[in-house]
Amino acid sequence: MAEYRIERVGRLIQEKISTLILEGRIKDPRVNSFLSITRVSVSRDLAWADVSVSCIRADSGGGKGIEGLQNAAGFIQAQLGAAMRIRKIPRLRFHRDTSIGEGFDLVKKIESLGNP
Repeated sequence: MAEYRIERVGRLIQEKISTLILEGRIKDPRVNSFLSITRVSVSRDLAWADVSVSCIRADSGGGKGIEGLQNAAGFIQAQLGAAMRIRKIPRLRFHRDTSIGEGFDLVKKIESLGNP
């Protein structure tokens, strides 16, 4: 399968899941609008999609939000199936992405070096 198609499927999955979160269509109380889908990696055979999730607020329980998304994976896959025109919808696995928080920490450290 062409690499650009896999990337396009990943971007579409990222967009659709983000929309479901922002619109509040996922009814699990652990899933809130502070969760952000940062990256989706789709396997070459479209069997799996690894979804990286970042939480904007450190105190809002990003781990619980990821658990809520994993519990709602069947609903999310059904919504993806209705929105996408592909034969096989990948199974979703959600993972925590800490890169945004690490980036903020790095910026704070750099700023503190500049201000004695």
